Amino acid sequence: MERAVALRIHDPAPEFTARSTRGLVKLSDYRGRWLLLFSHPADFTSVCTSEFIAFAKAAPEFERLKCALLGLSVDSLYAHLAWLQDIETRFGVRVDFPLIEDSGMAIARAYGMLDRHSSGSATVRATYVIDASGIIRAIVWYPMTVGRSVAELLRLVEALQTSDREQALTPEGWKVGDKLMEPAAASLDDASAVPHGDIWYFRERSK
Repeated sequence: MERAVALRIHDPAPEFTARSTRGLVKLSDYRGRWLLLFSHPADFTSVCTSEFIAFAKAAPEFERLKCALLGLSVDSLYAHLAWLQDIETRFGVRVDFPLIEDSGMAIARAYGMLDRHSSGSATVRATYVIDASGIIRAIVWYPMTVGRSVAELLRLVEALQTSDREQALTPEGWKVGDKLMEPAAASLDDASAVPHGDIWYFRERSK
């Protein structure tokens, strides 16, 4: 079976226009700011509901990073509206970010989430971090049975932005306030220039 080509990190994010719970949405509307585009398998399901509650609660933290949130599933716009209203009624959480209708699976296929001839999308739980220039900077996939960590996605966006701004690397588990890492020496001359006693491939940047 022919498969859609999966996107890779540093690829331009494919443009799209779609209906959403906040009106018509175009990817280009987000140019100039970061975007977390995430798909979920279906409305009115337990794991997806838990994720949307968590994303809604974390929305101010993403906004602090000038990173918008944009959800997507193949359910209809009317199902989206009913589900988000039910979340607000039952859990007291209002989801203000847009949720895209992708009933024709055009966006899911453009992003390589589905086989080209797939008739369903129950296994889709993908996340794309897209920078202000419209470039994909990170891709995170989860199976249908496991919910994403919204806290980790927030950390991921902040780490990417910090790495860009400081021209440095973020080590394992990095969070704001932790030390950054210097890029490893890329030549013998660079390695020789590293101060005596430092490890050329493992150097913390002094704050």
